[in-house]
Amino acid sequence: MLTNEHSTTQFRFRLLGVLPLSFFLAQTVHYWQINQLGHLLWMCNVGNLLLAAGLFLNQPRLIRVAVVWSVPGLFIWCRYVVMEWFGYARLDWWAVSASTMAHIGGLVVGLVALQRVRLDRLTWLYAFGWYLAIQFISRLTTPPSLNVNVSHYIYAGWEPEFQSYFKFWVALTLVVGACLWLLTWGFSKLWPCQPEAQSQS
Repeated sequence: MLTNEHSTTQFRFRLLGVLPLSFFLAQTVHYWQINQLGHLLWMCNVGNLLLAAGLFLNQPRLIRVAVVWSVPGLFIWCRYVVMEWFGYARLDWWAVSASTMAHIGGLVVGLVALQRVRLDRLTWLYAFGWYLAIQFISRLTTPPSLNVNVSHYIYAGWEPEFQSYFKFWVALTLVVGACLWLLTWGFSKLWPCQPEAQSQS
């Protein structure tokens, strides 16, 4: 009986992956409509795909990385996307809904999952490696005009502070690493990973 209940709980937990996958697909439809599929590689968007994979495959490490990245993704989205919406007289409500689900919905699902899988102190290293990999892929595969994950040039407004993209990239990378460490530290205080679970993940 206990085994059946455990299996049912596991199945329901994995079924949560349908939600971030649907958020990612909604963003796919939006960016396909405007012919800018490269935007799907932004950390906050591809993070939903990572979260879905972690849930479907029951891989805590993937879930943890996705959740840690959803927090800075939310703040960047609020600053550079949501704030711009106030300047438009008419909004594409499909785009608004898809974007909101991807950022807020993905974070909510991630936090629910994180309460189950917990979080260890090494998560920031995996999250940092994930960032470098996706940024590199973004540079190779996305149009420079989109500047996905700031992989091509200095972000608008920061040009006076840096004389070259390389200097900007180094500074940004250090800030990203520090932020990921702080987020991992904070989450590990809220939902610490048990030693036996940590050894299995």
